[in-house]
Amino acid sequence: MTSALRAQSARSASVALFTLATVFAGMLGPLQALVNGRLGATLNDGHAAALISFGTGLALMLVVVLARGRTRRAFFALPGQLRRGELPRWNFFAGLCGAVIVLSEGVTVGFLGVAVFQTSLISGLVISGVLCDRLGIGVPVKQAITIQRGLGAFLAVGATLLVVSPSWSAPHMIALAIMPFVGGLLAGWQPAGNSEIGRLSGSMLVSITWNFLVGFVALGAVYLVRMGATGAHFSLPSTWWMYLGGPLGLLSIALMALFVRRLGLLLLGLASTAGQLVGSILIELAVPSHGGSLHLVTVIGALVALAAAAVAMIPARSAAPARAADTGD
Repeated sequence: MTSALRAQSARSASVALFTLATVFAGMLGPLQALVNGRLGATLNDGHAAALISFGTGLALMLVVVLARGRTRRAFFALPGQLRRGELPRWNFFAGLCGAVIVLSEGVTVGFLGVAVFQTSLISGLVISGVLCDRLGIGVPVKQAITIQRGLGAFLAVGATLLVVSPSWSAPHMIALAIMPFVGGLLAGWQPAGNSEIGRLSGSMLVSITWNFLVGFVALGAVYLVRMGATGAHFSLPSTWWMYLGGPLGLLSIALMALFVRRLGLLLLGLASTAGQLVGSILIELAVPSHGGSLHLVTVIGALVALAAAAVAMIPARSAAPARAADTGD
């Protein structure tokens, strides 16, 4: 009996430790947003900031993937698998969702602040998660839109309205807040595409690399068009830490992949969401955007977004198998 109690205590302590570690890992998200936001403000070009962030992440992943024979072969085999129809095209281009989020960091964080940005992003993710679960996108079974999940989506909308409420008199600020919200909506199906590429290639490292590659190519192509049409000039920052956006994103992905085995998806999602929101508020207190103060409604909105995530993650009691046609397979 004593041995069983000790084992139970050890498991509880382990879960508590990994939960705390996940909260800290979640703080990497707002830190990445801060870096990319400051980079965008320094260059006066959020698009260029997103390109640099994706470029540094892609460079690191290429070093890792191309250094090993198995992952290198899987990496170069993906284009042929796409042409043969072995990989649904929408899965292959899931990296575009990440591009939208990183672009919104570079464009909006300097104006909105990290807390408002992160709350709007997470609110979009909550609604997207509810819809994707209902449609069976990226999950083995469909999850019905229960009262709890509907309430979670409603709270997510409320959280976004709260954090942007101090800017009702500035329509351009409202428009900026919509960008991370839309990024969150799009990002709901991104894990489905990444997991499909990971399954096909046999390596999530390959999947993450293609995610970065697709986003970098898309951002680069649009930037080349801008350069030709408007004379936009690309430049690199002289401050070293402004290159950390991509590596911070990779570190967050790696830690979440490691911790999910210990905590499961539900607890991991709640802990990482808490880390993102708490981290964003702490960053906003330490480094306020444009020297402004943190609004009380922003803190309340962040708490509402956390509640929305918690409620929306409650699984439905009954679920229907997701058909292949619904997932794009």
